Amino acid sequence: MKITTLLCYCLISSTLVLADWPQFRGPHGNGHSSASNLPTSWTNTENVKWKTPVPEGWSSPILADNRIYLTAAQTMGGDDKPDLSLRTLCLNAENGHMLWDKEIFSTVGHELPRIHKKNSHATPTPTIENGKLYVHFGHQGTAQLDLDGTILWKTKPLNYPPVHGQGCSPIITGDRLFFSCDGAKNPFVICLDKNTGKELWRTKRTTNPKKTFSFCTPTLITVSGKPQIVSPGSGAIFAYDPASGKELWTAPWGEGYSVVPKPLFEHGLIFASSGFDRPVLMAVKPGGEVAWEIDRQAPHTPSMLVIGDELYFISDRGIMSCVDARTGKNHWQERTCGTISASLTFGDGKIYIQDESGKCVIIKPGKTYRTVGENELNERTLASYAVSDGALFIRGDKHLFRIGR
Repeated sequence: MKITTLLCYCLISSTLVLADWPQFRGPHGNGHSSASNLPTSWTNTENVKWKTPVPEGWSSPILADNRIYLTAAQTMGGDDKPDLSLRTLCLNAENGHMLWDKEIFSTVGHELPRIHKKNSHATPTPTIENGKLYVHFGHQGTAQLDLDGTILWKTKPLNYPPVHGQGCSPIITGDRLFFSCDGAKNPFVICLDKNTGKELWRTKRTTNPKKTFSFCTPTLITVSGKPQIVSPGSGAIFAYDPASGKELWTAPWGEGYSVVPKPLFEHGLIFASSGFDRPVLMAVKPGGEVAWEIDRQAPHTPSMLVIGDELYFISDRGIMSCVDARTGKNHWQERTCGTISASLTFGDGKIYIQDESGKCVIIKPGKTYRTVGENELNERTLASYAVSDGALFIRGDKHLFRIGR
């Protein structure tokens, strides 16, 4: 009996089950992790449990049941405009081994739209729920898979003209899968039945800015017991009824376009940034009333953090700010890193800031600026983290890394 018990204990302890990170920006979509013992020191060889080559793509990794999922866009052939295979990858989170690699869509090279040098054809992050995986490639299609890589449904390409590639990651609310389609003209938001892929509704954006394209992942909030989908786009922050697609309210921000940062909802306020050309960070009450705004060093790309009473955000040039979330009062502003696209991540009492060169700066949250460490991965990094106890999963332009234990 004792031998059997000891054997069971050894089997369980040898394969610890990692906490899930099931969507872009984690369990709650806000960049927070409850993980402990996160690493603070590494290089591209030291404190690296494994690194695995992966094809091109800037979707962030997600984690469920000790498996990592991400998407990729693999070129087929060496022509000037090679065909493209849009794929979903599944890796063992313990050792980095590839478990399966599945083509979801294929595209003829000369039909591919131009993309920005900081984008890819596989930028939207997958999401996972109840044993089903949802992958999204913007106008090129969306699919549901089981966890062995079998395609359960996939949509036809959506008929809209993208600009610079894709960006918006889908979110799930009830039986519905929601994302925006903000292209070169006639932008809209759309909701699919997550069980079948059937379109349930689509709603046209009601602003008319000069540039209509944006890339923002929406956020689900609850107001007076009722759900709302907050989906910033060119010209405004929008809120929609998930059931019908009815526009509930807007908060205009003029000609703001190419909006990327995922909004946050804390302290009864929605925090969003208006994109190009000159971003304005706005704190908005549900209903559209602006509580306060900041136009200095607001982010074009990285998503923000709220920790306690403070809001943390970083400009694409690496200048980070900490302000009072309720009032916008500035506590500090510091140059922290180089050019950055990845979203800020909070875990184990620390804020992780990953810049495009592969450098990570770690700071302590608070009303004074305090660094914990700096680390160089020496590989280009635009994607955001997946996080679990003792481990960070970081996607570079050539490898997926597991940092820590």
